[in-house]
Amino acid sequence: MASHFTTARCLSALSLALIASGAQAAPTVSRLTPPSELFSSGNQGPVIARFLPGQRFDLQATVRPDDASKTITAATFAINGKTVDGTVAIKTCAKDCLPNVPGNSALTTVRAVSVTKPGIHTFTVTATQSDGQTVTAKGNFEVVPLLAGGQKVKNVIIMLGDGMGAAQRTAARMVAGGYAQGKSITPLAMDTFPVTGMVKTASLNSVITDSAPGMTAYVSGNKNNNNEEGVFPDDTVDPFDNPRIEYLSEYLHRTQGKALGIVTTADVFDATPAGNAVHTSNRGAGTGIVDQYLDDRGTTGLTVLMGGGRKWFMPSTVPGSARGDRTDYAFSATDAHTAEIVKRWKSAPGKLDKDRDLLADFQAAGFAYAADKSKLDSIDPSKTDRLLGLFSHSNMNVALDKIDGRRNKARGVTGRVVDDYGFPDQPMLDEMTGKALGVLERQKNGFVLMVEGASIDKQAHNMDTERWMLDTIEFDRTIKLVQEFARKRGDTLVIITADHECSGVALIGGSRVTDTRLQELVREGGVANIRDKVVGVYEQAGFPKYKLGADGYPETTDIDFRLLVGYGANSDRYEDFRTNDRPLQDSQQPFVKKEPLSAYPAGPAVRDVDGKFMVTGQVPGDSAVHTATDIPLSAFGPGAWSFTGVQDNTDVFFKLAQAVNGVVLPEGLAPRASAKSKK
Repeated sequence: MASHFTTARCLSALSLALIASGAQAAPTVSRLTPPSELFSSGNQGPVIARFLPGQRFDLQATVRPDDASKTITAATFAINGKTVDGTVAIKTCAKDCLPNVPGNSALTTVRAVSVTKPGIHTFTVTATQSDGQTVTAKGNFEVVPLLAGGQKVKNVIIMLGDGMGAAQRTAARMVAGGYAQGKSITPLAMDTFPVTGMVKTASLNSVITDSAPGMTAYVSGNKNNNNEEGVFPDDTVDPFDNPRIEYLSEYLHRTQGKALGIVTTADVFDATPAGNAVHTSNRGAGTGIVDQYLDDRGTTGLTVLMGGGRKWFMPSTVPGSARGDRTDYAFSATDAHTAEIVKRWKSAPGKLDKDRDLLADFQAAGFAYAADKSKLDSIDPSKTDRLLGLFSHSNMNVALDKIDGRRNKARGVTGRVVDDYGFPDQPMLDEMTGKALGVLERQKNGFVLMVEGASIDKQAHNMDTERWMLDTIEFDRTIKLVQEFARKRGDTLVIITADHECSGVALIGGSRVTDTRLQELVREGGVANIRDKVVGVYEQAGFPKYKLGADGYPETTDIDFRLLVGYGANSDRYEDFRTNDRPLQDSQQPFVKKEPLSAYPAGPAVRDVDGKFMVTGQVPGDSAVHTATDIPLSAFGPGAWSFTGVQDNTDVFFKLAQAVNGVVLPEGLAPRASAKSKK
């Protein structure tokens, strides 16, 4: 006890002495961007942020004064001890910052910095407080060298099967190609790509990524936080003012004049398509996202944009429009923090314009517009420089429902899913992609094209097995088209990958009964009937035999002795192993709460209930979730062989860059081992 009081008296005396001598605490740096272990932990590695020579990025620091009466009055950034050229904007957090950031903190930012010299670089920020106290913090980043000797490609095509892991690919092969005595009869197009590697998918802030950083890692070379696209995290609430990273499209348009094409079966504002051209910390900020597509086409080279999402292009007064000022952006000319984005990044200033007719603005900018398959078919790509296609209010219908609609239309039958959605004439993914290639191949400097099979993920979230299976088949049919394009040209690199795996898909076996018997067992209901009498594992699974129609899709997915699928990252659901007549409600559809869409199942716990077979989930809520599982990547064309082995998703960016620059990367691009902490 005596020792305790003695120590306390000594500390008190020391505090009084410091006050008497006028000693003051210095401000602190709570965040330094680009992110680095040097700043976060004191370790030299692993190096978190990596860039191409000349690739642009922002430097930023959040600086907190030592008490509420002080402010930050000045800041400078330096790289390797040399002061960075450019305006350092200082934004005080009196408002518009996160709740846990003191109001007198300051964000200090310099925009659009680049370094050409390869190697690991140290950068510092030095900030001055109003009383003259200073603080310095340091981090590091790497500029990856590009060495002479590679074969240069003109075009890059990224085939992104959202949520598509190894199991999704295998299931599509079984359904579309079949097996005979253990041998695949007809391989998928993606099976024929000569090179396959594995990709690690973690985001900047989690081992479980979402689609935003899952996509942007491939086209920026850097990790983003979940929900963020083309930016590093910051301490403001504004979703459009974060520190930026230059995308592959922007880098190649600026340095080589290449064009950008984006084709998706999702709403075009969605994370994967937007993660090729739009900088935001909120993947849901749809109005500003779609506005940036058009307004910043001068920096991205956007030439083709196709998918769903018409709701963002119509003025807010039009029924079904989703435009609103809360999801838009406007950079103030009097605020240096955002004005520097306009000045240094050459970005549009934006405007809160919920009543903008963006569809008309696209057409005024020279984009031919297709609202349905018939109009798309009528467009001559040899006479079209720019193309916009919007085929639904939000996400497009999935392959199973589009094919069902086409088949029933041929029979004169209506009332199917596409009719309920009000868009009975939607194109398939390969039809959109074929038209996109026709437009883009006219670009004399080449192009980057991203094609997304979006609902492999969306229907895996719903645990709607047959719908994600057919979307994977639709995606593979598109891969075949792209592969033929690349094979004929010889100057195009194609990669097939995913942003992550979704739902922990497991191909557990095959049904031991006919579909007629399965329906009887469903009526009888319960675990003893639907699971115990149906599920065949090991040799009982056999080889399910699906028959393809003339359109390349199964004549029916309700076959005898069908493939059975389970999920390892699922929520509670009822299961009857039969194809669902209707998909789950899509909350992104503007008319989802109105008939007929309001009659669709609201979630997996209210679907297939008659069979009384509840599968308990491992996760809360009503949706399966993404997993941390590595995903396969396959490559075709010049430069394909660099994609072997196990690689980080950010490595893919640098391998794409080596191909379009006609150079090679240093051996062993894999992340460096962590250095020991400083003592």
